[in-house]
Amino acid sequence: MSRRCELTGTGPMVGNNVSHANNKTKRRFLPNLQEVTLISDALGRSFKFRITNAALRSVDHRGGLDAFLAKAKDDTLSADALKVKKEIAKLAVAQA
Repeated sequence: MSRRCELTGTGPMVGNNVSHANNKTKRRFLPNLQEVTLISDALGRSFKFRITNAALRSVDHRGGLDAFLAKAKDDTLSADALKVKKEIAKLAVAQA
């Protein structure tokens, strides 16, 4: 399982550990991934995603999963999130 956010695409970053003696060794900064269940209002179903804490705050800020996916770019979403986005869009077209 990759350490990548399914909604924002955030992955590990690299940097240096810097000691008191100013020695530098490579290290990885891993994203704060959480397994969460998000509910789609349009579909009336819940979906499990592995997302960063920052992405969870963004979903809440935008007003839920449906609103977040409507604004999200397709290249940052995982395959599962892209399927959900297309389902929501298909339902919106059918209702209009």
